This record gives sequence, structure tokens and C-alpha cells, in this order.
Amino acid sequence: MITVTNVGLRFADRKLFEDVNIKFTPGNCYGLIGANGAGKSTFLKILSGEIEPQKGDVHLQPGQRMAVLKQNHFEYEEYEVLSTVIMGHERLYEIMQEKDTIYAKPDFSEEDGIKAAELEGEFAELDGWEAESSAAVLLKGLGIEEELHNKKMADLTGGQKVKVLLAQALFGNPDVLLLDEPTNGLDIQATHWLEEFLINFENTVVVVSHDRHFLNKVCTHIADLDFGKIQIYVGNYDFWYESSQLAQKMAQEQNKKKEEKIKDLQNFIARFSANASKSKQATSRKKLLEKITLDDIKPSSRRYPFVGFTPAREIGNDLLRVEGLTKTVNGEKVLDNVSFIMNKDDKIALVGKNEIAKTTLMKILMGEMEQDSGTFKWGVTTSQAYFPKDNSEFFDGCELNLVDWLRQYSPEDDSDTFLRGFLGRMLFSGEEVKKKASVLSGGEKVRCMLSKMMLSNANVLLLDEPTNHLDLESITALNNGLIKFKGSIIFTSHDHQFVQTIANRIIELTDKGVMDKEMTYDEYLENKEIQKQLEAMYG
Repeated sequence: MITVTNVGLRFADRKLFEDVNIKFTPGNCYGLIGANGAGKSTFLKILSGEIEPQKGDVHLQPGQRMAVLKQNHFEYEEYEVLSTVIMGHERLYEIMQEKDTIYAKPDFSEEDGIKAAELEGEFAELDGWEAESSAAVLLKGLGIEEELHNKKMADLTGGQKVKVLLAQALFGNPDVLLLDEPTNGLDIQATHWLEEFLINFENTVVVVSHDRHFLNKVCTHIADLDFGKIQIYVGNYDFWYESSQLAQKMAQEQNKKKEEKIKDLQNFIARFSANASKSKQATSRKKLLEKITLDDIKPSSRRYPFVGFTPAREIGNDLLRVEGLTKTVNGEKVLDNVSFIMNKDDKIALVGKNEIAKTTLMKILMGEMEQDSGTFKWGVTTSQAYFPKDNSEFFDGCELNLVDWLRQYSPEDDSDTFLRGFLGRMLFSGEEVKKKASVLSGGEKVRCMLSKMMLSNANVLLLDEPTNHLDLESITALNNGLIKFKGSIIFTSHDHQFVQTIANRIIELTDKGVMDKEMTYDEYLENKEIQKQLEAMYG
């Protein structure tokens, strides 16, 4: 257990936390949420002891061990992969080092023998004999194959280092586990493995993540960081979000009878309980949900941007025809004979391991890159709006304020009042609209790009990783806006829930060509898993 008592922290004239009092208890996974800049990562650093609060304290139960996901991917360059993982249990690694030093002595004394015996006893108590095999199991689960286990960290790719540091945090069954964005850089298989690991983990977890599907799978509680306070809610992210929306609705209906409100709450909880998976995590969460009363449901003060795309004209049946597109980038063939026909109402998710391939296809379709061979043709009723993965050309060195920046992309000569109102719906209010475009944060730039797309009134949207840099509120708003969009979409995203709830067609770009299926993302993943199992059985 970890207890936080009256914790407060200020940076300059900005208050991050004030009188935070929480207990994080064993058997629970807490998803720490809050707007960008609210202080989620800072709070994790306070829990870990990396940052001292200005008031209050953090107390870890005596004899318990805490593990933290390290963010510096170059910290262990000279160490072997297996050793790096075992370093996650500091005391165990110290004992291993001490033992090796003693046994390597040429003049081994009686005193050394006594010390070695003590170390061996502690080593056995800490399951030291299983350390290497346990570390290897974690690495394999995350996709680091055995031939890499004895290599130096410096020999690994960036993505592989991320997985090793995650294995390091998970190693040795820590009593408290702190994870800041643990799914960043993980592929689908590694993310799924981590979900299962945390679902079955019996100690305390506090996790920060922008991946709603991940939070929904692993969390028993949500710790909501808002206005310098942290409030704990039972349930996963979706339950927190929808319950806060329900509470807002109830608050607006003050005259509604209490009995009706209780019935609404009971129906709401029953729906979420019925949707729970069969995991231990979901079962315990279901029991907790059933204990919730009307007073436990509170509206959130969180602000959500308005994201709504309205096509200026209805789209025809002839949208897009792609035939034999081929493209080589930096000597690598990233697109090879790509062909497909886009239909009305298609919401296509481009998937595949090669990120460059997906971005290249979008750039070609938008006329920003020339294909080596093949053709594509947009239908005459279509108009396109594009969200590029790299938006720097729109902002770098731009001295315009946000109103004037947005005016450049307005099809009509819109007034300042209209543009200010438009920016206000995207959470740029008051003096914020006078900011220069060049100084915006990553999330603010994304919201500006989405504003630009909304103003275009296009009926086909192309979006390349639009959820990067966004907070959970903006991701949710964008997600809902694209679900409601009446046109067609081609998009990429690593956000599982985003893809699952928007796409009705999956196009996978592979080295062997294109796999094109009209299905949901979950159905696609299920098919891939079945295919993998069949290949393992029959070769």
C-alpha cells in the first residue's frame, strides 16, 4: 500500500497539487488521468520519491518494494539485456554483484565464507535462482527473443529498449508499480501481453496512459487529477467518462425525482457490469460498481473540445480508385502494387508494421508525393481534407496569431467573431487566441489542424495519427466527431478504441501486398490471431 497525505506542490506561481490525500491499495490498478500539463507525470515522480513535495508526504508500507518504468532509454547502454531487467530489483542485483566479487577473490577467507553464506540465504529468499528465467519470460512476452538476451542494450533498437525497460519495471513482483505511458512504442502483441499481465497482477499499480482501450482493460479505479486535487472513482475509463456525463445530465435535471435518478444509475451500472470480461480484474470491478450510490457519481469539470465535420455536399458513389501504386523511399519499396476501390460510407483504417508505407500512401493520395508507378483517381463529387503526421510546416516560424492563422484556411471571408467562436469551441478562449502559431504545444497544434479541417467542409477526410499529442478529452471528442461524420475516411492510429469504434474496413499494407477486409478492428485482430495459430500448427 502507498499512502499520500496532504501533498502539495507549486511551480513558480502555478499550483499543481494541494492537500492531496489518497490511499492506493493492493489488488487495484489506478488509471491516473488529467488534462495535458495537469501534472500526471509529476505526481508519479512524487510517488516514486524522485521529486519531493513542498508539503505533505508519501508513505510506502515498510518492507515493500516499488518499481518505476524508466524513461531514459539510454541509461543502460553498457549492460546486457538480461542484467538490465534484473536491475529492476535493486537489492537482488546488488546481492548477485556482491556474490560474484567474493567468489572471484583469490584469497577467499573464512570471513568471506560467512558473508557469502548470508548472501546466498538472502538470494534464495528473493527467488534469485529463478531470476534469469523469470526475466527471460518477461522479455519473451514483450517480444524480445532469446538471441537478444545476452546482447548489450546499445545493440538494440529504440523500440526494443522500451520493451526491456518495461520488463525491468515488471520484474520481481514489486509491491507497487508506477507506469508512465507503458504502451508507447509497443506493438499490438506486446500491448495485449501487458494487459493480461496487469489484469492478473495482484499488487498495486498506478498508470498514466492516453490509450483508453488499455485503461478500460486494466483499471479497477480512475484517479482524476483536476484543479490540483485527485479524486478516486471506481471503474475503468469508460465508466468514469460516462458516469461523469450522467452526473452532469442529472445535475441539469434538478427537479427529477430521486427515485428516477436512482433507477437511471442502477440501469447504467447494470449495463457496465454486463459488459465486463471474464478476467479477475473485471470481476472485482463489477463487485465494486454494484456498491456505488447516487452521491458517488459526480460531474467532471473537464472541458471537451467540440469536434464536428460537416460536408458541404453529399458524396457520390464514385469516390476513389487506386490501381497498382508502387513507391520506393530511400531504397526501400514501401508500396508494392497497392490497389483498392473506396466506396461511399467507407471508414478505412490503414494498418501494418511499416509506418512509412501508410504515410507515403496518404501523401500520394493528397498529391504531396509522386508514385513510381500505378494510378489513383478521386471522384468528381469528392473534396478532401488532410491531417498529416508531421504538421511542422504549418507552424514553424509562423508569427500569425491564431485568428489570423485560421483565417488563411477559411473558404469565406469570415469575421474575427466567427473565427474566435470557432477557436473557442476548440478550447482556445480569451487571450489565448492572440498566441503566435509558432509557440503552440503539440496538442494545441493538433487542435488547430482539426479546426482547419472542419472549416474545409470536405466530404473525405485523410488523417495520419491524429491522436498523437492529444489528451484523453480531445481524443474522446475527436473519436465521437469521426463516428458521427457523414462522409468517408481513410486514417491511421495506434489507439485501439479509436480504430475499433470508427473503422468499418481494414486495409493492411504488407510486404506481400494488401489485405483488404470489410470488418471491425477487433474482428481483424481475431482473424490475425487465428491465422497465426494455424501457421504455428501447420507451418
